[in-house]
Amino acid sequence: MADKDATAGYLVTEKLIKNFDGALAVDEVSLSVEKGEIFALLGSSGCGKSTLLRMLAGFDAPSAGRILLGGQDMVAIPPHQRPINMMFQSYALFPHLDIWENIAFGLKREGLPKAEIGQRVGEMLDLVQLNAYAKRKPHQLSGGQQQRVALARSLAKRPKLLLLDEPLGALDKKLREQTQFELVNIIKQVGVTCVVVTHDQEEAMNMASRIAVMNRGRVLQVDTPQELYEHPASRFVADFIGSVTLFEGWFSVDERNSCAAMTGIGEIKVGYGVRGGMLSMPVAIAVRPEKIGISKTRPAVSNNVFAGKVQEISYFGAYNSYIVTASDGSQVKITEANASRQDLGSFKREDSVFFWWDDRAGVVLRD
Repeated sequence: MADKDATAGYLVTEKLIKNFDGALAVDEVSLSVEKGEIFALLGSSGCGKSTLLRMLAGFDAPSAGRILLGGQDMVAIPPHQRPINMMFQSYALFPHLDIWENIAFGLKREGLPKAEIGQRVGEMLDLVQLNAYAKRKPHQLSGGQQQRVALARSLAKRPKLLLLDEPLGALDKKLREQTQFELVNIIKQVGVTCVVVTHDQEEAMNMASRIAVMNRGRVLQVDTPQELYEHPASRFVADFIGSVTLFEGWFSVDERNSCAAMTGIGEIKVGYGVRGGMLSMPVAIAVRPEKIGISKTRPAVSNNVFAGKVQEISYFGAYNSYIVTASDGSQVKITEANASRQDLGSFKREDSVFFWWDDRAGVVLRD
C-alpha cells in the first residue's frame, strides 16, 4: 500500500520501477516524504529497499517512473549534481586523512573558498561533538565516532536530502541503540530531509516518524511505527513488525461493532466490525504476545479464552516468553513482564494453562 497522497511531499517517487535482466527489483513504488522528515525503508534482504535508495541517489537509473525533490525531476540529473548526499554502511572514510580533512573533502572538490570550508567543518565538528578529535585518523576513533564523522561529512555540503544505507549496521547492539538517538537528534537539529534504509525493525521504529514496509519490490504499507505495530494491513506486515501469532480461519460474524472468525482453536471474537467481508471468507486474526494473558486457572472473562500446554519458556530479564501449544497443535507466543526481581515465572514445561485476550487486542487481516 503506497502513500495515500504521493504527490504532496518534498520528496516524491511516482510509480518507480527498476528492472534487472527482466526481474523486477522495484515495482511501481509511489512514496511521499515531507520536508524535514526522517523516513525509513524497512524490509528483509532483497526486498528492493537499497535499489530504491540508489535510484534516489542517482547511482541506478529507473526503468520507469519519476523522482521529484522540491518539485524538480531528478531522474536526468547525474549523481554529483544532485543536492543529495548518501552515507554508506561502511562509512567510506579516507584512512590517510584526519577527521578535519575527511569532512572537508567534498567541500574542497566543490571549490568553496578556504574560509567557508573552515567555517563549515567547524560547524560540523561542533554538531557531532568531535572538535577534540579533529586531527585524529579514522582508525583512532571508535565505531560510533567514525559513524558521526561520516554523518558530518554528508551534512557539510548542506544537502536537501540525506540518504542513510544501514547507517548503524557496523556497530554492536548496545552502541547501535545509543547511537540511534544521537543520529536522530543531529538530523533534526540540522532539519534535513532523510531517508534511511534498514532491515532492523527496532532501528526503523526508533528513528523514523514514518516507515514504508517493503517486500519483493513493492511497498505494502506506509505508516507511523505505532500504526504499523497496532494496525498492520497484511499478514506479512504483522509478522515482520514485532512478534505475533496468526490464527487462520474464516469469517463467522461480521456486524457493525463486532466480528468473529472460526479458527482451529475455536471462535475468536473481535471488538470492532470490518464490513465488506463475506461470511466464510478466509481471514487471519493477529494477536501480539504481550496482549495475551496466561494462567493455570480459568480467568473470569467470557471471550477468547482457550486451553493449551506450555511447550517452551525463555527468560529475557524484563519479561518471560512462553510458547503454548493450543488444542489444534498451533503454537501461541505469550510474553509476561517480570514485576519484581524475584519474579521468575510460575510455569513449567508441560503445564496445562489457559490463555486469553481482550476482544479489541486482535487485528483482522484479509491479505
